[in-house]
Amino acid sequence: MQYRTLPGTDLKVSSICLGTMTFGEQNSERDAHEQLDAARAAGINFIDAAEMYPVPAKAATQGRTEEYVGSWLVKQPRDQLIVATKVAGPNRGMDWIRGGPQLNAAQIVAACDASLARLQTDYIDLYQVHWPARAVPMFGSSQYDPADEKPDMPEIDEQLEALSRLVAAGKVRYLGTSNETAWGVAKWGSVADAAGLPRIKTIQNVYNLINRTFEAGLVEACHREQVSLLVYSPLAFGLLSGKYIADHPLDGRLTRFPAFGSRYRKPFVDDAVAAYAQLALEHGLSPAQLALAFVHSRWFVASTIIGATTLAQLSENIGGSEIVLSAELEAGIEKLYRQYHSPAL
Repeated sequence: MQYRTLPGTDLKVSSICLGTMTFGEQNSERDAHEQLDAARAAGINFIDAAEMYPVPAKAATQGRTEEYVGSWLVKQPRDQLIVATKVAGPNRGMDWIRGGPQLNAAQIVAACDASLARLQTDYIDLYQVHWPARAVPMFGSSQYDPADEKPDMPEIDEQLEALSRLVAAGKVRYLGTSNETAWGVAKWGSVADAAGLPRIKTIQNVYNLINRTFEAGLVEACHREQVSLLVYSPLAFGLLSGKYIADHPLDGRLTRFPAFGSRYRKPFVDDAVAAYAQLALEHGLSPAQLALAFVHSRWFVASTIIGATTLAQLSENIGGSEIVLSAELEAGIEKLYRQYHSPAL
């Protein structure tokens, strides 16, 4: 396992982060603990959760993921693990979270306190804003429309002030964001500098073989602002594992929750996935190994968040980080990219 120190922090994170959003829905508490144990044994010290998990989000299960992580975490040497979680943003329903989540100061503090209790810990290493309060294209959307802006939107200034109080109180060590834009990354930095507040250190955004939009503007913004990328959805909800090419496995996320994966059900996605799977097989790799090795090898990726529903999947996904892409395989990937570009947009 490789480890990387995130710039501007003392967080030395494993190049693979264990994602947990299936804990409490597709995975029982026992399953969750087995995955966490296996991840630690493989050298993973980085765990990512969120207050709204598991997914699909619903009132009956909200917070269960953090609870499962917490019942495991309380038995571990806390200082050897890096725990990240997220505060939910507005405008996506979920009225069962604080009557409808907002990113105002009072709700941010309340959300953090609730996460700390569920995680059974005194501090969160990385606390992230799950998505912006303002209208931005995300979760499969690619078009910004100012008509989507909502009134009384909490500004980044108010959010950062509340988050900085959590840092000052020792409840949070470092701050991050998720599903952000290049403008947002720069704005978080300028607000922090102007007010003398902590800067965000990470961004958690989608990046995979069929959605490489991060490379357009965000990669420069994050490099110049010293914001580290934590990749989510490196397998595109499992599509890039190749398991949906021949059939639709009953235990697959896109089979069980078809609406949840609508962002990936677009023209040319299936063709691109099949092409990348064939390329992987030609080079003696599984489709999942190719997809994960690609993400892991990008110079701007600090850590790749992987999720699994079985220990076998987890083992294969961890193995993807150890693969070095040959020049021939890199050329093959770029050829397919020129053909399909980012069909998941």
